[in-house]
Amino acid sequence: MDFNPCMKHKVVRKAVRMFAEAELAPIAHDIDRDARFPWEVMEKMRPLHFFGLQAPKAYGGAEMDTISYAIVIEEISRVSAAVGLCLTVHNSVGIYPIVRFGTEEQKNRFLPAMTQGERIGAFCLTEANAGSDAGGVETIAVRDGRDYVINGTKIFVTNGGVCGTALIFAITDTQNPQRSAAVFIVEKDNPGFAVGEIEDLCGMRANPVSSLFLEDCRVPETNLLGRPGNGIKIALETLDTGRLGIAAQALGLAQAAFEDSVRYSKERQQFRKPISSFQTIQNYLADMATEIDAARLLLYRACAVRDAGRPFGAEAAMAKLYCSALATRVTNTAVQIHGGYGYSKEYDVERYFRDAKVTEIYEGTSEVQRMVISRAVLARRT
Repeated sequence: MDFNPCMKHKVVRKAVRMFAEAELAPIAHDIDRDARFPWEVMEKMRPLHFFGLQAPKAYGGAEMDTISYAIVIEEISRVSAAVGLCLTVHNSVGIYPIVRFGTEEQKNRFLPAMTQGERIGAFCLTEANAGSDAGGVETIAVRDGRDYVINGTKIFVTNGGVCGTALIFAITDTQNPQRSAAVFIVEKDNPGFAVGEIEDLCGMRANPVSSLFLEDCRVPETNLLGRPGNGIKIALETLDTGRLGIAAQALGLAQAAFEDSVRYSKERQQFRKPISSFQTIQNYLADMATEIDAARLLLYRACAVRDAGRPFGAEAAMAKLYCSALATRVTNTAVQIHGGYGYSKEYDVERYFRDAKVTEIYEGTSEVQRMVISRAVLARRT
């Protein structure tokens, strides 16, 4: 196994880091404080294929391998995790299901606008009584001639406030919800589709998370992804892919907190010497560095398994579980290293600390990841 990154991956990392430092770093603090979505940066991302990272070139995408994709999300999230969140959700659970399960007509109709960033994607599963329990979805789609009429409410939708194309998880038969689950492609200008108020969240504040309301929202049957009954399969495979992006996002957060901690420890003086000279601080930094390297290897292994065309659900769950817990630990330690300054909004580690926690919750909680992993372990032949 070759642990050295290839030249392609080095070039991707360097290019994305330069972009993030130049375009996002100057505004990262302000867009978090103001809970503002940075449309001006999105415009600059469009010609660089950020919105079609793994989509086929035939539809305007960059057709990147999965490790390159993870590097892009990691490097953007290292500067602004909220923008990294927008990109990973758009690419992994917005575009990917259409690429994987869509008809050729659907791909030609929806993908070009999404890969060019003209329409930002969202995947809408969570409801008041459904989240980890995908079978608890109450949004219903009723067949009416050649259309479906959708009614329901989705909550905590990442990219909800800016999405142009939403993948809506619904059931078509209330008597048999598991076997009638379906996914519909719904565009924001569909009558009956409405966006709720932007949530006032602890972290990821530059991402416009909102509820989406569907009231007699009529979509043509040609907007059905796959067939009725395929919804659970689509959701599970989509979430496997999404977990790689969230793991990369969490890794970027941890890397940022670590780099800031190293820099601060060399500058901060106590007892007439830098705190980096103290054994306790050195131990903190050693543990952070070791765990970040371990997380990166775990993530890139999962990406490599996916690129090899093998089942990667357990590997993705392991990467997401470990990287998200790592982000929480490392950002917490970074605040401790910074002391009182770490609790001040003037320092970026305070933002990293707030942003990190949710990586253990969305795209499947850590408890759900353990369920996925344990099932894979127990299914293996000894």
